[in-house]
Amino acid sequence: MDEADRQLLRRCRVQLVSELQVASLWDALLNRDLFKPDMIEDIQRAGSGSRRDQARQLVIDLETRGSQALPLFISCLEDTGQHSLASLLRTSSQAAKPDLEAVRPLNLVPAVVRPEELRVVKQDPSKPTPGAQERLRRNTDLAYVLNADPCGHCLIINNVNFCLKSGLSTRTGSNVDCEKLQRRFRLLRFVVEVKSDLTARMLQALVELARRDHGALDCCVVVILSHGRQASHLQFPGAVYGTDGCSVPIERIVNIFNGASCPSLGGKPKLFFIQACGGEQKDHGFEVVSAPPEDRAPDSTPEPDAVSFQDEPGNDDQPDAVSSLPTPSDIFVSYSTFPGFVSWRDTKSGSWYIETLDGVFERWAHSEDLQSLLLRVANAVSEKGVYKQMPGCFNFLRKKLFFKTE
Repeated sequence: MDEADRQLLRRCRVQLVSELQVASLWDALLNRDLFKPDMIEDIQRAGSGSRRDQARQLVIDLETRGSQALPLFISCLEDTGQHSLASLLRTSSQAAKPDLEAVRPLNLVPAVVRPEELRVVKQDPSKPTPGAQERLRRNTDLAYVLNADPCGHCLIINNVNFCLKSGLSTRTGSNVDCEKLQRRFRLLRFVVEVKSDLTARMLQALVELARRDHGALDCCVVVILSHGRQASHLQFPGAVYGTDGCSVPIERIVNIFNGASCPSLGGKPKLFFIQACGGEQKDHGFEVVSAPPEDRAPDSTPEPDAVSFQDEPGNDDQPDAVSSLPTPSDIFVSYSTFPGFVSWRDTKSGSWYIETLDGVFERWAHSEDLQSLLLRVANAVSEKGVYKQMPGCFNFLRKKLFFKTE
C-alpha cells in the first residue's frame, strides 16, 4: 500500500472503528483474496474480540495487504452494503486511482444466515490449524523451543498402597490415572518412568532425576499421584504423602529442580502435575444450572484424596526453604484442586482431574499452549459431580509452551 492510501486509512480510522460492521465483511474479504483464513482468525481474536477491537485490527492490518488493498476494501464495503464508509474512503482519497473503477462489486446472492453460521473458518477441531497459534509456536521469543526428541524426562510417582499405621486408604483407581498419563506423555515425546508406592524418601528419586544431564533435552515433567494435605508453605501450597504416612511439601519437591540444583534445566520449562487433595473441605458449589447426569456413572464411587491439615512437630522445613528458594522461573505447578479442598477420584475411571487432563491433551495439545489446555481442564472439572472441584496452577513460565506432538 502506498503512503497516500496508508495516510487516508489513518485519517479515517476513528470513523471506521466506530461504524465498521465486521461480521458481514469476512466472506467478502476472503472472496476478494484480501486476507487469508488464518489472518481473519487473528483479526477475530484481537483484543477482547469485540466488534471495535476487530475493526481496529482490520484497519491496521489492511495497510500490509498490498497496493490494491484500499480499492479492494472499498469494494468489500460496497458488497456488504456499507456504502457510507465506502463513499467516505472514495471521496477522501487524495489521488484517484485509474483501476479503482475496474474493481467492481461482486454479484452476491442474498442468503439467510443463522448467527451460528457466521464463523468464517469451519474445521475439525481435532486437526491442527495453521494460523496464529502455529506462528506463535515458532516464535522463540514468545514460546519455548521443544524440538528435542525425546523432549525430556517424565517421572510419575504413583502411590496406591499405604502402610496400616499411616491411616491412609488405598487409592483405588490411581493405576488407571497412571496408565493414561504414561501413554499420553509418551505420545508427547517424553521418556516416561513410573515409580510406585514410594515412602517420603520419594525425594531421593526426584533428586536423582534432577541430577541427570538434561542438556540435550528441552523440558522435564513430574507427576505425583497420592494422598495430600494442607501444609505450611512459603511458595507452593500443599504436601503429598509417602506410603509410610510421612508428607513431603510440594515446594520442597519443586525446588529440587531449581537452577542451583539442576543447572542443565536452566531456562527450560519444568512442569509439575499434582493429583492430591489440598485439604479436607468439600465444596458443595453454588447453583447455576443442573449438573449433567453423564458426569458420574451409575455405579461409580468417588473418593477424596484428603487428609486433615496439621503442622507436624519436628518436621518444619521453613528455615531450609528460606535459605534455598530462589526466585522461581520456568516452573509450572498444576494442582488438581484449590488449596484447602478435596480432590475427587473415581475408583473405576480414575480421578476427575487426570481423566479430564488426558482427554483435553488428546484433543487440543496439537494446537493450544499449556495454559489454554489447563483452562479447558479447569472448566470441565468444575462442572462435574455433586461435590465440586476446582483445579488451578502456579505459573512461573516466561513463555508459552506448546507440546511436541509430531
